[in-house]
Amino acid sequence: RYCHVNVPDELLRDLLPGPVTVVLQRSEELNKDLNPYTSLVGVRIPNHSFIRELARACSGPLALTSANISCQASTLTVSEFQDLWPQLSLIIDGGPIGDVRSPECRLGSTVVDLSVPGKFTIIRPGCALTSTVEILRQKYGLIPESS
Repeated sequence: RYCHVNVPDELLRDLLPGPVTVVLQRSEELNKDLNPYTSLVGVRIPNHSFIRELARACSGPLALTSANISCQASTLTVSEFQDLWPQLSLIIDGGPIGDVRSPECRLGSTVVDLSVPGKFTIIRPGCALTSTVEILRQKYGLIPESS
């Protein structure tokens, strides 16, 4: 209800939950203070039981950012962003969100813009680029939008 879904439900089930953020047209129901200068919104459903339970307990969408400074590797445990703690109001430790030994886990989610029917744009390659592009191109016939 917070975005306009213009892709098949099956496509969303193929990408979510998991390490993919889909970007779609925002709906009027989404708080206008969230991303106020764009008509788009990113939607992510992580495949991590703790964060999914937390989301279920909330009555609306969660507006989140990664617990790292922009352009730095993603953190996978709360201790890895300890230097940011003084700037935060709340820290919840739900355990590691990936294999801390895997460099791929630190790439963040693959962010793909699906707001243009029949096309896709990779905004951030992230950790699921190959599988995401394969699903979009081969299974659904979407074409990359030229930059």
